[in-house]
Amino acid sequence: MSDSPAGRLQALFEGHRLTPTQRRIAHCMVRRAGDVPFLSSVELAELAGVSQPSVTRFAVALGFDGYPALRRHLREVAPPEAGGGDGGETFNEYQTAVLAEIENLRHLAGLLADPAPVERAGRLLAGSRPLLVLGLRAASSQARGFAYFAAKVHPDVRLLDEGGSMLTDRVDAAVRAGATALLCFALPRHPREVVEALEYARTAGLTVVTVAESAFAPVAAHSDLLIPAAVGTGLAFDTACAPMMLGRVLLEAMADGLPDAQARLEEFDTKAAARGLFVE
Repeated sequence: MSDSPAGRLQALFEGHRLTPTQRRIAHCMVRRAGDVPFLSSVELAELAGVSQPSVTRFAVALGFDGYPALRRHLREVAPPEAGGGDGGETFNEYQTAVLAEIENLRHLAGLLADPAPVERAGRLLAGSRPLLVLGLRAASSQARGFAYFAAKVHPDVRLLDEGGSMLTDRVDAAVRAGATALLCFALPRHPREVVEALEYARTAGLTVVTVAESAFAPVAAHSDLLIPAAVGTGLAFDTACAPMMLGRVLLEAMADGLPDAQARLEEFDTKAAARGLFVE
């Protein structure tokens, strides 16, 4: 766990059974780790898009007498980092959204200071034949992008980017073919089908590796290994630069576990050049 303010907040929330509203508050606090120790309950409620009483109930759920006690604790365990000010400069809403994504990437970089979870995920993905990659609705583009590149180095990648009754059939077929792992990209809002698919996949014997926006996402209970990457919420539709970057990191870790990955890439480049596939 990172020793950053965000990392210390994550550690505070872990081990608590939080409601969806409380997970929303926790996720907001992690994203605004530098500001949270100085926010009122009303301000935090507005940022998280919940009611003020929900913030109070959240503090009590964490074992505090109320929000003031939680805030005092936060000032001790997650103080703002020095040099984080913007010098009074103001930004428009588009700049603010980009800056928030940069902060999400900084948080991801801090998380990756401990490479063990990603390395473990890479081994699990590399060892699965075939490898299932799941992503529905908002997460479908993340899953599709990962599967596209993974197929260049992995011998059998099967993309699951459509729900419906065929989803479990395809999981069953992959398990019969020897699959041992499933990689899931899960982004808000979380489709019920994704939760049900992960539950089914684990029942079928698959190890589930999940990329989600936080450790408190609804899919967490159905994942063997969850690596968080925050999404941006400053625009009308969420932005997912950090989850995409984490997907590429997982590709790298998976390729490291495939001894013939480089040979496959070179073979593809040779064939692509012979076909004139790309315009240079």
